[in-house]
Amino acid sequence: MTESSSASPTLRFRGGWGVSFIPLLVFLATCVAYFVVFKAFDMTALAMGAFIGLLAGALFARDYKGFWDAALRGFASPASMTIVAILFVIGMYSQLIKVSQLSDGFVWLADTIGAGGAAFTVFTFIAVCAISMSTGSSIGTMFTAFPIFFAAGLTLGANPAMLAGAIVSGGIFGDNLAPVSDTTIISASTQRFRYKNGTADIGGVVKSRLRYALPAAGASILLFAVFGGSSTASATNILAEHSNPAALWMLIPVALMLAVAITTRDIFKAITAGLVLGTGTALITGLITWTDVLSVTDGAPGGYLVTGIQGIVGTVALVIGVFGIMGILLEAGVLTKVSSTLIRGRLGRTPAGAETSIALGISAFTVLFGGVNSASMITFGPVADEIGARAGLHPYRRSNIMDCFAMGVSCIVPFLSAFLFIGATLVSGYDIPEISAGALFTGTLYPLMLTLVMIASIVFGWGRRFEAADSTPAKTPTVHTVQKDVEPAVVA
Repeated sequence: MTESSSASPTLRFRGGWGVSFIPLLVFLATCVAYFVVFKAFDMTALAMGAFIGLLAGALFARDYKGFWDAALRGFASPASMTIVAILFVIGMYSQLIKVSQLSDGFVWLADTIGAGGAAFTVFTFIAVCAISMSTGSSIGTMFTAFPIFFAAGLTLGANPAMLAGAIVSGGIFGDNLAPVSDTTIISASTQRFRYKNGTADIGGVVKSRLRYALPAAGASILLFAVFGGSSTASATNILAEHSNPAALWMLIPVALMLAVAITTRDIFKAITAGLVLGTGTALITGLITWTDVLSVTDGAPGGYLVTGIQGIVGTVALVIGVFGIMGILLEAGVLTKVSSTLIRGRLGRTPAGAETSIALGISAFTVLFGGVNSASMITFGPVADEIGARAGLHPYRRSNIMDCFAMGVSCIVPFLSAFLFIGATLVSGYDIPEISAGALFTGTLYPLMLTLVMIASIVFGWGRRFEAADSTPAKTPTVHTVQKDVEPAVVA
């Protein structure tokens, strides 16, 4: 939160402070309308809902100009601009991975090793994890992976519901862990250090998150291996059509990008390395041509550098819109009320209790936002930052608790989840019995396993870290008492 978060509310509404929720409620109504009613997922439409909400809320403000000044401060906040800048550069990188068709290389590999049934379901989960880690986009990966892996898996005798769940799970895994994922960026950028300037660095967050993501992925693999097969197979065969071993060369720039992100903890250096080596690799191997990099056709610019920017604009608009709503809630004193209530409650008095408050809060927001965990983390991130800091929790730990629970069961609630609606829609055209969102829920194992891992982490304190006064992580705090209206606890 900004420094003003602890001051008296500066923004007042006709009808009381509760009216300040109008922008958020309009935004939530937009999420429900598009996901539940129209079954359409579009970031630009969600951004529209955020801005319509702001227009509606301004009508009830006692100071109309003050309302928009608060929204503008939210738009232009350091966290908002950091996320926007990172999203634009990863948009270009993600588009490079898509146009080079890395997924075709994994299909060739599966065909070569003769994977079938349950084995192909396991292979699909691992391959989609790699693709999603490369692109940082769960939804984008799903749209790419379903037409290729699902049809091929039916041919090889995979269980349809488990195969679809493996694809959704793999997309969520990459979103949870990739340093180029918008959710990874948001979860890190909203958690501030208290003993030095800046927010949690993405490389450090990703490195510390491995201890939770990998066990959850391992448990998912075992379950996919047991339940991923089926006694029947479809006649559809697209293995030959989407099989290209040369695409596997793109794993080299992907590995470099990940290594640079983790070792330097600088996402801009990582993306630069990935773009340069990735473009060179794709050109040399013939996966793309120079026109795929930059081109102009009939006066219209093209190429992955341009389309990468175009493709991320909707997400950027969503981020800006939600940060505007946050600016209103902050200056109306709402976020302060929420965080103060959680901090002063029984749960906020211990590190485990603070983690539980963050877990419950982000889960509730993610459900309300229809599984759109980027929006829920933008909204709840400052609250999690305040709650965790009062308990002395390290920014990495706060980021991991928030992100992993947002990527857990809360993002795949059957009657609200955008992930499940999209997954069920993408399998509706195949010659198989309809797979409902509820059936897909049981096959989406990674979020379920991740939730269990994180609950155990809170209960047993596994991976819990504290921020020390010298900015290095401490294993246990010397002092972590929480009192009413005090500064964050000092830890040794």
